[in-house]
Amino acid sequence: RTRILDAALDLFAKHGVSATPLQMVAVAIGVTKAAVYHQFPAKDQIVLAVTERELSRLLPALEQAEAHGDGVQARDELLVLVIDMAVQDRRLASALQFDPVMINLLGEHEPFQRFMARLYGVLLGDSGEDARVEAAMLAGAIGSAVMNPLVADIDDDTLRARLTDLGRRLLGLPEKGRLSR
Repeated sequence: RTRILDAALDLFAKHGVSATPLQMVAVAIGVTKAAVYHQFPAKDQIVLAVTERELSRLLPALEQAEAHGDGVQARDELLVLVIDMAVQDRRLASALQFDPVMINLLGEHEPFQRFMARLYGVLLGDSGEDARVEAAMLAGAIGSAVMNPLVADIDDDTLRARLTDLGRRLLGLPEKGRLSR
């Protein structure tokens, strides 16, 4: 399963979901298409599994931030982790933001929608209409920035630092070093 998901993520990012048949995933890991079907009877299941696996890395930080309520420090730590993941795995950010098949599938997937509502509810401290627009802008800004050709030559540490500074400003969080501990 892990090899299938890793290969699928690479191929989805490179070719898009619709242009990645299961046969291509099978070839990438050296198994038969039947072996892929045995693990995932439909490509949609692979898309959901890839997304759930990658976003589950945020779950401990999200739960910790939720436990701290409206704490600025917890919100900042969650923002830093979201940005770190986006920079570290630009492939997923690209696929989540711009692949129409993935956007449509995840838009209808209740667990993904609940997770994102929790995530941005903590980051923004609200889940109303304005907060959802702000969340979309923040997600779009991060996702677009990590894969934009204008920043392709910027090293990960520098990009991470700049995005974190800008994200803090967008969320009205204090600058680094000014967070209350």
